[in-house]
Amino acid sequence: MRVNSALEAVSAIADNDVIWCQSMAATPYLILDALATVAMDRQNLTLLQLHTEKSAALCSPDLQGHLRQRAFFVGAATRSAVKQGLADYVPMFLSEIPKLFRSKEQHLDAVLIQVSPPDAHGYCSLGISVEATRAALQMASKVIAWINPKMPRTHGDSFVHINKFTRYFEHSAPLPLHVKPKQNEVTEQIGRNVASLIGDGDCLQMGIGAIPDATLACLGDRRDLGIHTEMFSDGVLPLVKSGVINNSQKRKHRGRIVTTFAMGSQALYDFVDDNPEVAFLDVEYTNDTSVIRQNTQVMAINSALQVDLSGQVCADSLGTSIYSGVGGQMDFVRGASLSEGGRSVIALPSTAAAGSISRISAMLSPGAGVVTTRAHVHYIVTEYGVANLRARSMSERAAELIKIAAPQFQERLAREARNDWGLYIKG
Repeated sequence: MRVNSALEAVSAIADNDVIWCQSMAATPYLILDALATVAMDRQNLTLLQLHTEKSAALCSPDLQGHLRQRAFFVGAATRSAVKQGLADYVPMFLSEIPKLFRSKEQHLDAVLIQVSPPDAHGYCSLGISVEATRAALQMASKVIAWINPKMPRTHGDSFVHINKFTRYFEHSAPLPLHVKPKQNEVTEQIGRNVASLIGDGDCLQMGIGAIPDATLACLGDRRDLGIHTEMFSDGVLPLVKSGVINNSQKRKHRGRIVTTFAMGSQALYDFVDDNPEVAFLDVEYTNDTSVIRQNTQVMAINSALQVDLSGQVCADSLGTSIYSGVGGQMDFVRGASLSEGGRSVIALPSTAAAGSISRISAMLSPGAGVVTTRAHVHYIVTEYGVANLRARSMSERAAELIKIAAPQFQERLAREARNDWGLYIKG
């Protein structure tokens, strides 16, 4: 049923509906604005989501009793709402969210999506974000779609027929862009340190931000790199253009970049548009360790907020304050470990708060969430070097991590390792 506006489209939402929203840069933000209006006349709506863009309208206290957000990954728009108790954070591996829907463990009534215009056969594309939305489309009875000519038409698991839509409207509007982060001496040095661990023929997984970009910028002399990742951004484009990334050594989807979403500049969106070299696949597949491990030399590169001296990695919270989410870090840390010749890296600046706080600490802050356990961690990288924790004892781990901590904190960390952990640290 074609309608003229987002407001008309979301009028199909009924009391008590559980709704999934397509996420990341494909967030159907016009629909969310309309939903914030319609929700005032509804009761007990639940909106499930990952990170959403331009969704601040849903965080209004006025929506209490009308609509509540349940976020599997907390972004800027929902962070304060979660902290104030106006929204909920649900810790879960990204790979398992589609299973929630397909098993009917999590009931769904409706899906909100932003798609490309239909082709000659009536198929639209989910464009730059497939993630768990494909699974949601298979399970929900109502599909509300925004057809946006600006949305790239991507290949893979992204196609949905226009006949599937309960209601849809057409409107041309820009996609959210991710501004390339500025580099500094710290991120550039971390990038160089991470790049020193990457060899010819490696299959990369990386996120978004200054450290992945700095790492990729150091790989111009490598050969035959591949990409099997949860997401990618602009940093891969120069390496694809130069032929460094050609995916020729991959065992799964040889010759193709595999991802489940992308976020970056307009140049990135132009690159993926109708490009058969890039496959946007269901996150239950891309992040499945049994799939990841089939590629050889998988190098998983992820970030952290804090690491303790035993190697426990906190990546989703600042103490008890939720900052982001579990995401796919453990999916790829484990998948890389199981891959022939594979390994994983957790990369982070050594300090926070203008150098006043060490991100490598004797113990995690009270309430901090362990995303990657000390049994899974392999390499930890800061601007001061590389610590290899694989098969290391507790004392050896602490010694390795102290070496890559900021120098002004090393003496204190060594003392805390002895006093708090009872570890033997030389020196």
